[in-house]
Amino acid sequence: MNTHINAGLRLDNVPISKFHRRLALLVGLGMFFDSFDNTLSAGVLASMLPTGFSTLELNSLFLSVTFAGLAIGAAFAGWLSDRVGRSFAFQFSLALFGILALCAALAPSMQVLIALRGVMSVGMGAEYVICWGMITEFIPSRHRGRYLALLGVFAGLGVSLSSLLGWVVIPAWSWRGMFVIGGLGSLIAWWLRRGMPESPRWLESRGRYEQAEAILQRIERESGVASQVVAPTPVAHQADEKAEWVPITVLFSRSVIRRTLMALFLTVTCLIGSYAVTGWMPTFFVKQGMTVSKSLGFNAAIMSGYVAGPLLIMFITDRIGRRRSIMMLGTLSAIFAGIYPFTREPALIIAVGFILVAMAASFLIMCSGTAPEFFPTAFRFRGSGFAQTVGRVSLIFSPFVVLWLFTHYGIVGVILAVSGMYIAVTLLYGVVRVDTSREALEQIIPGGDTDDAPRGPSAVHEMQREVDASPGPSLSG
Repeated sequence: MNTHINAGLRLDNVPISKFHRRLALLVGLGMFFDSFDNTLSAGVLASMLPTGFSTLELNSLFLSVTFAGLAIGAAFAGWLSDRVGRSFAFQFSLALFGILALCAALAPSMQVLIALRGVMSVGMGAEYVICWGMITEFIPSRHRGRYLALLGVFAGLGVSLSSLLGWVVIPAWSWRGMFVIGGLGSLIAWWLRRGMPESPRWLESRGRYEQAEAILQRIERESGVASQVVAPTPVAHQADEKAEWVPITVLFSRSVIRRTLMALFLTVTCLIGSYAVTGWMPTFFVKQGMTVSKSLGFNAAIMSGYVAGPLLIMFITDRIGRRRSIMMLGTLSAIFAGIYPFTREPALIIAVGFILVAMAASFLIMCSGTAPEFFPTAFRFRGSGFAQTVGRVSLIFSPFVVLWLFTHYGIVGVILAVSGMYIAVTLLYGVVRVDTSREALEQIIPGGDTDDAPRGPSAVHEMQREVDASPGPSLSG
């Protein structure tokens, strides 16, 4: 006889405590160095050309390998997290790109650096997926929006500091210094979070009830509540029984496919939109007649929206709910993307561009952080990892699409296409109304996750039809 510990409900019922704040800080450090290492390419590659260490062709290959590694890492993170555990995958991905960043600093040739970057990017892509998932699994749902936005602030700071340090470090210590900073910082973060507990939700889904109960009691003690927030109920499990492994094909089953597609559409749109807005901004300025130096100055001012946007969202998303936040941010991104090509005055260019970047960055954060909530614990990381993988693959091809639009229709064509994407996915999300409540997630788990969960596909489909007919999700989810 064992106990069914009801991890999800108990984790959602505890108040925010030092445990949650410490976890958010440690997860945020991983996101910070992930963003730092992902962003250092621009300064590093530019500095290699005058020295002859690299060429334009090799620089392009470096970027392509990075995109490919990020996509592979996203898929790898989903499988490893659901199969082996969140904690192991979390630490493994950070150690992977931290160690390889230090190796990259010693690369004797550009070819070796490209090979190291490819494997390093697998760890970066995995870390990105796992960070969002860890917030979803540990932070109570009523506070989750704020902590997702906080994670976005860490990412924005990583992007900003990478650019700033590159300006100082590369002239003094060459491009190798950037990899040393990223690698050492990542390994320090790895050491600080070595004691981070495994997710009780995952432990429960795998039948490891005693371990899950011990971690839950620790969290409840640190949160100042008794362990009987949700009274454990006996269930007839053998001590060594493991919950059934759910195959990846569940993502395309009748009861889950709508969630999979919605997560995919949100992720692809937020990644391509953010890339098109931020990656092409200096080019747009130059085409409007600015000098390169003035373009970069405008770009630096506007890119500060990457931090300001998430800071603002921290204070409103839990008030209006994550679904409404995503719809609001998608709408505002579409509006300001539509206005931006027609601004000419420098003050307006900075103001509109700043708001556009802030909205696009916030939309990216909320979509990336909300996607894991679409799936139950048994395949949560594979669901969000699949969406991230498709999104990262789309980034490989998006520069060619952007370039084609830019060549044939100019700045207006690119920005209005991005605006149209934001409008389309926002309307779709408003119509689909995916329910992310715990009860709805339990109903789509094959075989059930609780004693009263549906058994067999017919029962699952019947309960899913009831969900489809419901008035919609709770705004807190």
